[in-house]
Amino acid sequence: FTPQYAELEQLQQEFGAQGFDVLGFPCNQFMNQEPGDSCSIRDAARAKHGATFPMFAKIKVNGSEADPLYKWLKEQKGGILTSAIKWNFAKFLVDRQGKVVGRYAPTTSPKDIANDIKKFL
Repeated sequence: FTPQYAELEQLQQEFGAQGFDVLGFPCNQFMNQEPGDSCSIRDAARAKHGATFPMFAKIKVNGSEADPLYKWLKEQKGGILTSAIKWNFAKFLVDRQGKVVGRYAPTTSPKDIANDIKKFL
């Protein structure tokens, strides 16, 4: 899924001037897919995929140690069958008022949510 970094960067470039921001939260809860430290993950996303959007410290997104942000995001927009994040590159869309207006599977290409982003700008 790492090629999605480049697509997420395209969204940042296309909509950033209108107040849209991509925020990245690395997680290593899915078969050790993000074993590096937060800085090395950010640096790799920049070097390999041109990602300039903010990448935060690595967090947990599921379980009792899940970051409060992800607990809240999942409470606002549950997933299919369960609210758990299924894999890296799950995506949430939050409007200007702080309402979670979309949740997208890891398999959803970032370019496929561009129309949803336009609705809320």
